Amino acid sequence: MLDQLLESFPNFGLETVSLLLVLVALEAVLSADNAIALAALVQGIPDLKYQQRALNFGLVAAFVLRITLILTATWVIKFWQFELAGAAYLLWLSFKYFSSPEDEQHHHHGLDINSIWQAIPLLAITDLAFSLDSVTTAIALSEERWIVLTGGVIGIIVLRFMAELFIRLLKEFTHLQDAGYLTVTLVGLRLLLRVFDSQFVLPDWLMLSMIGLCFAWGFSQRHPPETITPGPDLSLNLGTVEPLAEDSQEPVSAGTIHKSTELN
Repeated sequence: MLDQLLESFPNFGLETVSLLLVLVALEAVLSADNAIALAALVQGIPDLKYQQRALNFGLVAAFVLRITLILTATWVIKFWQFELAGAAYLLWLSFKYFSSPEDEQHHHHGLDINSIWQAIPLLAITDLAFSLDSVTTAIALSEERWIVLTGGVIGIIVLRFMAELFIRLLKEFTHLQDAGYLTVTLVGLRLLLRVFDSQFVLPDWLMLSMIGLCFAWGFSQRHPPETITPGPDLSLNLGTVEPLAEDSQEPVSAGTIHKSTELN
């Protein structure tokens, strides 16, 4: 019955729905490494509220670039220079991160991004470089542009929430940021190998397995909790001392004690 209902619309049936679900699942899986890279880029912005704002504006720009890529994909894939540029950019991000000095907690600082306007173009370009791989895969699965566009839109939405989640997780797990940039390196090398010869490219299952191992290592160790041992409170607040009089159960204030002393 559902198939008959869907077939009443042009080019819309169970096969289309199944393909759309595959594309959405593909976008969700491929968005994990993308999301952690985007979350790591905004780590230098001090306020969480501004980090989220940078993600919002950056992913709007990324959405425009991704839609443009999908609409021009059949033309873009004819030029290896685009994949070479994407590979060079991702490998440059990894090099800047791993070659940067470490702090006391053995964390690399990477790019010095401390404002929204620095983060927005980098977020958009980083997502575009990652999308070169996922969009070409989606185009190979379906020639229907609207299906690929729908998958791309859902992928951007998933990416937004995953990136916000990873912003919190990066502060909790010690190796997660390093693992994220390792996946950036893997995607960059994959694009670079595809430029020279597609036969050198690792199979998808092996690529996903390697990314999975990176994430497993990233979640293997938490940051040690901060232990603060407060010292004893040696201060005495005389204003709150209310001694009891000998012949009365009512508390005697400090002012009453002072007056009785003067009378004596």
